Amino acid sequence: MIDLPFLDEIARPTPTRILMLVVDGLGGAPHPDTGKSELETARLPNLDALAAESACGLTTPVLPGITPGSGPGHMALFGYDPVKYLMGRGVLEALGSGIEMAEGDVAARGNLCTIDDSGLITDRRAGRIPTVESAPVVELLDGIDVPGVEVSVYPVQDYRLVLLLRGESLSDAITGTDPQVEGAAPLESQPLAEDALKTAKAVNRFAASARAVLAGRERANMVVMRGFSGVPNLPDFGASYRLDPAAIAAYPMYRGLAQLVGMKIIRTGGDFDAELETLESVSADHDFIFLHYKPADAAGEDGDFDAKVHWLEELDTRIPRVLATEPDVLVVAGDHSTPAIMAGHSWHPVPLLIRSRYTRGDGVGQFSERAFRGGSLGSLSAQNVMLLAMAHAGKLNKYGP
Repeated sequence: MIDLPFLDEIARPTPTRILMLVVDGLGGAPHPDTGKSELETARLPNLDALAAESACGLTTPVLPGITPGSGPGHMALFGYDPVKYLMGRGVLEALGSGIEMAEGDVAARGNLCTIDDSGLITDRRAGRIPTVESAPVVELLDGIDVPGVEVSVYPVQDYRLVLLLRGESLSDAITGTDPQVEGAAPLESQPLAEDALKTAKAVNRFAASARAVLAGRERANMVVMRGFSGVPNLPDFGASYRLDPAAIAAYPMYRGLAQLVGMKIIRTGGDFDAELETLESVSADHDFIFLHYKPADAAGEDGDFDAKVHWLEELDTRIPRVLATEPDVLVVAGDHSTPAIMAGHSWHPVPLLIRSRYTRGDGVGQFSERAFRGGSLGSLSAQNVMLLAMAHAGKLNKYGP
């Protein structure tokens, strides 16, 4: 927990290395036909073997019953209170995409979406339109003029984009335009504070212009936005834990989050195999590395149970490469659960595994939610994972006399 009193006094640098593999949307829920979750259905011999020699348990990312976004889920794993240090997705996407933000700027994460003739959203992700097709659409949006505000629109990946607003007296205290469900119309942005009215009006002006510019397209004919945010002031991850941290993530949002907390961003390719090649080349250069795996979450959000099982099995085949980098402490965690039966994030507890020279196994024979209930780590707040990882790495002195 990064706010632990005297953390800077008990944390100590050592040569030991921590690798935190975050499997986005790791947790699931039982399929109604089989009673088994995605993890219980998947064939995971390597993860099962890893569980047998590790300390295991379940984490709650925010609070019981609260469904977290990816930002809060990762922040908790890094030891930040996700309620105290809440940040919008916009700044994460922007910084992770290499977009420079100045004090006073406001960024939002946007989706190209498809609406019908009645203005209702039929596909929030425009059929997961590929970047080669979406980039020219985003270029059209970048030409929209909003009086009194400098507007820039940047392509990110596939259907994702970043809206950046720059000008005097802007505020991120506004609501998004994404209803986050299909069958509803895009929302109007509303100010959450008196000084946010100008920003909300600018966003609504942009949205109306975007609809006009994109009219006539069969898909990707509208844009929705959420996560309006400026650059926050956060405790530095490396300085707080006395680590030299780095992050390897193909997706921009996770690079942005890691950059905000002070990790070094190691540039990598666009998939997990490229991430692993990067890990293999830099694993000895840092005493903490955050490694991100995305595909399981995307399949869960699509409501595709079999696809999520497939991507978990694909991850399992790469575990030997992860182990070959020989971290002193390996943490396998998830930022949240994404059950395919819910086609979205959920409040369900998330599996956690820690392997070090101090672990001998808990008698857990399967890498799954149900099996991990019996692990020695029990059920804990995700904010405590970093302290456990530090302890297993011998990076914490005794607290108090």
